[in-house]
Amino acid sequence: MAAQKKHLYRVTMQWTGNTGQGTASYREYERSHTIAAEGKPTILGSSDPSFRGDTPQEWPCHRTKYNPEELLVASLSSCHMLWYLHLCTTRNIVVLDYVDEPTGTMLETAEGSGQFAEVILSPVVTIQQGCSEAVAKSLHTEAHKYCFIANSVNFPVRCESSIQSA
Repeated sequence: MAAQKKHLYRVTMQWTGNTGQGTASYREYERSHTIAAEGKPTILGSSDPSFRGDTPQEWPCHRTKYNPEELLVASLSSCHMLWYLHLCTTRNIVVLDYVDEPTGTMLETAEGSGQFAEVILSPVVTIQQGCSEAVAKSLHTEAHKYCFIANSVNFPVRCESSIQSA
């Protein structure tokens, strides 16, 4: 059996929502937090507004911070895109533009827990004229097989791509 490479990822997650009373009351603390990694910009996070996210004092609030669910969907999209772009270079497919608007469906139980039911990736890929649209389309299936994040989740991740020539 071949040796495995081990990769370690470190981030700092810090709750910033203590309004002076800590978590003494469900409605008195903010769900705000920061996500940081050395040498990178800080990401402002919160829970979804459905779960008292952003700023409970301004309920209902405006969405200004990323929530964990959005970050999970973004991670799946980003990982797929990076593999796809790599595979395109190995098959002489010149990608000129790639835009994805993925959607994730999460089901919440009556008890308040939940889980994702599926994520649908919807990349629109523009390739250089003369490149094979059929090959470009097929590489999404291969990218899905390699995606680290998709291989780590327990729900379906589907790709409904669109390929166009410039």
